[in-house]
Amino acid sequence: MKNQQQDMQDINDLIKVRREKMQAFLDKGINPFGDSCKVTHHAADICSNFEALEDKTVNIAGRLMAIRGHGKASFAVLSDVSGSIQIYFKLDVVGQEQYDNFRLLDIGDIISVEGTVFKTHRGEITIKVEKFAIESKSLRPLPEKFHGLKDVETRYRQRYLDLIVNPEVKDTFIKRTKIIKAMRRFLDERGFLEVETPVMNPIAGGANARPFITHHNALDMDMYLRIATELYLKRLIVGGLERVYEIGRIFRNEGVDNRHNPEFTSVETYQAFADYNEVMDMTEAMIAYITKEVLGTTVIDYQGEKIDLGSIRRVTMIDIIKEKTGKDFSTVKTLEEARAIADELHVPYEQHHGIWEVMYQVFDEKVESTLIEPTFVTQYPTAVSPLSKRNKDNPDFVDRFELFVYGRELANGFSELNDPIDQKNRFIDQQKQREHGDDEAHMMDNDFITALEYGLAPTGGLGIGIDRLVMLLTDSPSIRDVILFPHMKNRPVE
Repeated sequence: MKNQQQDMQDINDLIKVRREKMQAFLDKGINPFGDSCKVTHHAADICSNFEALEDKTVNIAGRLMAIRGHGKASFAVLSDVSGSIQIYFKLDVVGQEQYDNFRLLDIGDIISVEGTVFKTHRGEITIKVEKFAIESKSLRPLPEKFHGLKDVETRYRQRYLDLIVNPEVKDTFIKRTKIIKAMRRFLDERGFLEVETPVMNPIAGGANARPFITHHNALDMDMYLRIATELYLKRLIVGGLERVYEIGRIFRNEGVDNRHNPEFTSVETYQAFADYNEVMDMTEAMIAYITKEVLGTTVIDYQGEKIDLGSIRRVTMIDIIKEKTGKDFSTVKTLEEARAIADELHVPYEQHHGIWEVMYQVFDEKVESTLIEPTFVTQYPTAVSPLSKRNKDNPDFVDRFELFVYGRELANGFSELNDPIDQKNRFIDQQKQREHGDDEAHMMDNDFITALEYGLAPTGGLGIGIDRLVMLLTDSPSIRDVILFPHMKNRPVE
């Protein structure tokens, strides 16, 4: 406790000194919180184009990350969105008044600089400052040590500090933007139309998930934050928009762990006159394209595993279960046999589960986590796929796939169910599951059934978790590492 109190006192003392320096600027008639400034270059531009910029004047702005004083000459490190560069202050260049102002600067202050580009005797690219201005005085000291388990929550809660102190974090979120841009480019070039659908829905549909509930005062009705964009996007296919996609926030009132956040980003695509095989082909091509665009290769290093995202295996659920556990569900004829396999493998199941739901539980518990290399698992049970089209050769299964990488689901796609009668019956089955206590089972959506009755073209649909894709391409172990402001339990910010 004494150490904590001393740390707080030290921080308060530093804040007091910084406020005194702020006042010193004000006493000089200088506003320590500027309006705007001229920026002609960024740090990375200067470093990568030194030969062209040597002895040229540049204007740069950023945050001071280090200051080293040597009497009448001082060095500092300036950081901007592109990286860092050394800057050099010399008394006989900037003059006494500016040099005195320089001595009022602290690490963390944001300044603008005009100066010439040169190399020091040690070969470091540097800007010789001719004049500078304070743009924002930092009244709190930056943390000196910002790594380790002890600081993980602080990093997530105060992401702005994380971005300032840890350059690799800034790089992660720059890559996230590039990933989404590449995804849009891929889809746009293939004739998909980007659309927007409601975030507040009268029905929580399109997935099996627990929703967040809110109340619309003007309409005096409860509404749900969307758990998927699927059902609205398929309405657009009914309306004749043959290729649509949406990149947007999804909300599910569920647990939080390294792979799950209550608020996350997904992309869903729907293509009329396509089936799940075509969607699989497109998914494989899109992921390879994005990875190559962002990283320059399809081979990634994720948590020590070399993974080639340019080559994806395809295997049925029955075959992969047999491969991984030795149990062959293709020979199972009775529910008792299915339960016996689950019991032997110590896999839990519900009493109301049928054969294929038990099989799915076996896959979920014993197989999914073993799929390290990219794998499309196909032919899911109809019982766990209420929106997918039945396989024409075996109605117990649907034409559906999920993509797994590093033991995690990355994408889900299928041939969309376009038979309104079958769809209504599936919703009724889902209602029965809700009655058995499954509050994630699908609700009845009568308006969607009505839309299907007008005719939905054969359609292939796809959903990809963008956060999980970003995790893979940035070697991030937790979904919180790729969401700028992940949800956390309430705690006062120090």
